[in-house]
Amino acid sequence: MVLALKDKWLWDFWLAQNGEDWHIYFLQADNRLADPEMRHRNVTQGHAVSKNLIDWVQLGTCFAPSPSPAWDDWTTWTGCVIQGHDKQWHLFYTGTAHAGGGLHQRIGHATSQDMHSWERVGNGLALDLTGPLSAAYEEYSPGHWPDRAMRDPWVMKNPDGEGWIMYFTARTRGHKEPNAGGAIGFATSTDLYKWDLAKPVYTGGDFGQLEVPQVFKYAEKWYMIFCTAAEHWSDNYKTKNQQVPVTGTHYLVADHHLGPWQTPPGKFLDGHFPCQRYAGKVVERAGKLSLMAFRYYDESGNFVGQISDPIAITVDEMGLLKLEK
Repeated sequence: MVLALKDKWLWDFWLAQNGEDWHIYFLQADNRLADPEMRHRNVTQGHAVSKNLIDWVQLGTCFAPSPSPAWDDWTTWTGCVIQGHDKQWHLFYTGTAHAGGGLHQRIGHATSQDMHSWERVGNGLALDLTGPLSAAYEEYSPGHWPDRAMRDPWVMKNPDGEGWIMYFTARTRGHKEPNAGGAIGFATSTDLYKWDLAKPVYTGGDFGQLEVPQVFKYAEKWYMIFCTAAEHWSDNYKTKNQQVPVTGTHYLVADHHLGPWQTPPGKFLDGHFPCQRYAGKVVERAGKLSLMAFRYYDESGNFVGQISDPIAITVDEMGLLKLEK
């Protein structure tokens, strides 16, 4: 079985656990659109719940772009959901606006008591590339990269003490090769409401973009799951991984949640060309890991737009991940 809707395409998603229930939030768009690529600018967020990550009860649309004009009046893209100390549930998401052609991504914030009905905090804007450390990030650079990357927030409690931390998809300045500019941005908060931009935690020069990051600890290692496309492998990464470039989900590994983060040796975790699965998330249950991802293309090259069942992951003695395909 897979998570699918008869009338919608599904793609990027994120999970939140509440007791025995797993809540999944996903990007969705009408599958009657002329081209699957049009889904990105015709998006809402859907919601379903399961006890086993296989059998899902659909709860319908739970979040959508703001009425115009607003900073998020065009798209509300990928994010995460976490429960705060205030017992409220917090949604962090990516927003773009019709103003400026939707090229400037920012991070928004909404809250909920029931995990379904979300209300923006103020106008919703939580974080932008502003402040004294914003110079570490690449702004919109026409002809070099197609947008101002600041999206896909992943929020978690600070493992080193009080407060909260956020990772997000970003880019850094000063790279002649566009595919060397992909980075993971970083921010901190004491209360989930006010965020301070910090320097990126990863600027490895291996990819043009590292999308939908997810950070977790397993055994003695920290892992950062991300996805990227074959056309966004840098020349530097191609010297380290000489397999034919693929599109899919891979990871970084570190001994601390702030890094230094490194790409592991060996092949991509879950990659194909053309892409079969994308935007993977790792789930831990009963001490074991598995990967879920959205199904991209079928064997005939048709866009699928569904979310897979969990696929088991093994971890070897070096802490390297392997998908049991």
